Amino acid sequence: MPEPTGVIHDIGYQRYTGPRLGRRAVFGALYLHGLRTAFGLGRSAKAKIFPWLVVGIVTAVAAALTAVRSQIGETVMTYAQFADNMSWLVIFFVAVVAPELVSRDLRSGVLPLYFSRPLPRSDYPVAKLLALATALWLLLGGPQLVMFLGAAFTSGEGMRGVWNELLDLLPALLYAGLWAAVFASVGLLVASLTGKRAFAAGGVVAVFLMTTPIVGTLSIMPSQTVNELAFLASPSTLVGSVGAWALGDLLVPEGQSGGGVPIGGFGPVYAVAAVLLVAGCVALLLLRYRKVAAR
Repeated sequence: MPEPTGVIHDIGYQRYTGPRLGRRAVFGALYLHGLRTAFGLGRSAKAKIFPWLVVGIVTAVAAALTAVRSQIGETVMTYAQFADNMSWLVIFFVAVVAPELVSRDLRSGVLPLYFSRPLPRSDYPVAKLLALATALWLLLGGPQLVMFLGAAFTSGEGMRGVWNELLDLLPALLYAGLWAAVFASVGLLVASLTGKRAFAAGGVVAVFLMTTPIVGTLSIMPSQTVNELAFLASPSTLVGSVGAWALGDLLVPEGQSGGGVPIGGFGPVYAVAAVLLVAGCVALLLLRYRKVAAR
């Protein structure tokens, strides 16, 4: 009978005895990883091309507006108008980034690994949502800060000019936060429905762009009330209408053409609708991941 030839080697496996950081550290790691993923940090050069192209475009526009204002001495575009005019780029940014944040994990089947740890089911989607919202806010708020620095220190009015510019900037940053919250909640919900990134990206674009013709159709209906409520039909026009109602002259200064979204006295309705849209998308997102975790 041949003698056994197998050998058991002691390769020094030991139990982990270091600190266990817990839920807060796991949530923070998910959030930070999601934020880095949004801008392609820590990934291949190919993954950095689109997000940093968008960052370059919005920053270049802000720098150009600042340069023109310093030459002519007049405001070409307000901080809030900048957020409105860059919203089309934000749509495509969300369409690319949201699937990277959630669709990849769905397709690769790594969610059971996340949920095998003491991680509440709600923490994963909330961390991803906050990461995307932060990325969008930085995308809009960073160029606004460039515009502020250029305008504040070339106005020739000293600290008074800086203060006046700051009073215009702060509401615009809140407005950028509204854009970020709405676009992130809607985009991440749509992306979480499929593990195929191409389908997720197409779905995000469709939700934002395909709803715009509905607004146009309702805007020409014979009923004035329907015309004034038409902008509820699309997330983009919904946010723009809230801005027009809440910011007023900060969005379109008095005497500047192109102002006035025809929403009548329904401004509060639009504000409530925006809050309900974000809350509804977050609730559905949590429900979606509760079902995923139960599989």
